[in-house]
Amino acid sequence: MLERLEIEVFLALAEELHFGRTAERLRLTTGRVSQVVGKLERRVGGRLFDRTSRSVRLTAVGRRLADDLVPVVAAMEAALRRAEDANRGVTGELRVAFLGEWTAPVLLKAAALFGERYPDCRVDVREVQLSNSRASLVDGSIDVLIASYPFDGMSRGPVLLTERRVLAVAAGHSLAGERSVSLEVLADHPVVQYPAVTSVGFKRDRTPDRTPSGRPVPKGPSGSTFSEMLSLVAMGRGVLPVGEHSRHYYPRPDVAYVPIRDAPPIERGPVWLESNTTARVRAFVQAATDVVGERSEASAPLCVVAPE
Repeated sequence: MLERLEIEVFLALAEELHFGRTAERLRLTTGRVSQVVGKLERRVGGRLFDRTSRSVRLTAVGRRLADDLVPVVAAMEAALRRAEDANRGVTGELRVAFLGEWTAPVLLKAAALFGERYPDCRVDVREVQLSNSRASLVDGSIDVLIASYPFDGMSRGPVLLTERRVLAVAAGHSLAGERSVSLEVLADHPVVQYPAVTSVGFKRDRTPDRTPSGRPVPKGPSGSTFSEMLSLVAMGRGVLPVGEHSRHYYPRPDVAYVPIRDAPPIERGPVWLESNTTARVRAFVQAATDVVGERSEASAPLCVVAPE
């Protein structure tokens, strides 16, 4: 079993690649850092760093050990944080975010109810974009996000919002005057694509590769934000399946929204990083569930769906 100091020194040196900076960062002497590294190298039976008078570099074995240890340390820190949260109760700060204008009112109502229930926990509300929603959860910038399902690789709470799907087309498009369309029309027109960073499951749900009958769907250009994607639609570069509330939150004279009669509803709710399932996160998800009227589930344990 590695000692905590060995792990801290090894990972710090793997980042700094400098004994002096590592010693300063950990408030140790350079000699102590060298001693700990030497002991660790003797334990693994080989060098973890190639060092000269001018440089320090990880060996292949050292790089592999660093790659293996980083997620383990992160998991240990998360477990410790959850234990601390359980002992302290719901205090500190919670960072919540919304993706899409329609989710903002629910988020704000949930934040207000959460604040009433847990006055010792400060809630910071933010907005994220398609391009940084996942990264913000992964790097800890936000704790909970109200977003569309599916959201690959994240834990999720109950469905809070549902809406019918419509097809966004240019105002002068041949489909603009239709009362409704089928998903099969996607095979006849390029479909504007979401950013590459968007989860695979989400893109498969919103912009499928094939229609229900198996016809291939041609891919149109991609946009980095939802407004940019609608602009591509308005320019006639493609069509885009969206939620019906887009007509209210993104009204544009150059875009028409046509109901899709055979598409399942879009579902939205809270998502968060599994390793960040703290007491604060659970309490906020429960508050969000309560504000949308699901009182019957208020006393039931929160159902956490594991990442795909």
